Amino acid sequence: MSCLLPCLLATLVDLLSLDPTLRLDIRYATAHNFLGRAVYPEARAFLRPRVAGDLVRAHVGLRPRGFGLLVFDAYRPLSVTRTFWEELPPEKRRFVANPAKGSQHNRGCAVDVSLYELASGREVEMPSAYDEMTPRASPRYTGGAPEARAHRDLLRAALESAGFRVNRGEWWHFDHETCPQYELLDLPFEALLPPRLP
Repeated sequence: MSCLLPCLLATLVDLLSLDPTLRLDIRYATAHNFLGRAVYPEARAFLRPRVAGDLVRAHVGLRPRGFGLLVFDAYRPLSVTRTFWEELPPEKRRFVANPAKGSQHNRGCAVDVSLYELASGREVEMPSAYDEMTPRASPRYTGGAPEARAHRDLLRAALESAGFRVNRGEWWHFDHETCPQYELLDLPFEALLPPRLP
């Protein structure tokens, strides 16, 4: 039992420790999300080591096109998934994972991402906002600006070439091909790593 927590902690890595050029916009560490309040104590992003490595590979592969990856969310404690389920009205629950089964985010093998322009640092236009609970969020949505759809499709191609699959209802959500091998985790952010130095 003495190895339980240290061994679990070793199963997740901080994305910025692998590549600090990944950009983070961890909405659940702010009030800028569908709950209107922070549910993470820090803006950090953690994934399983292989998943994190493949995400960095996709990020590096986008550089010649002038883009990088902007990360909204990665590992999510199961307790946060429960909070989402409990606080959303029943008609909106189809947009979040049922905590009885858990989310791939709870396994540390799913990531919510968009693109940013390397030259300007700005997030690119997509067909919908992140976490928008409308048909525009679908990766198959055919409306909106052609440039926004082109960005969405470029993001999908980059992630799929690195071993991820897009969620059928959310253009930003990608599950890694290794997800079935990982267990659900409910480690709080506070237990994962000491705070980064400024």
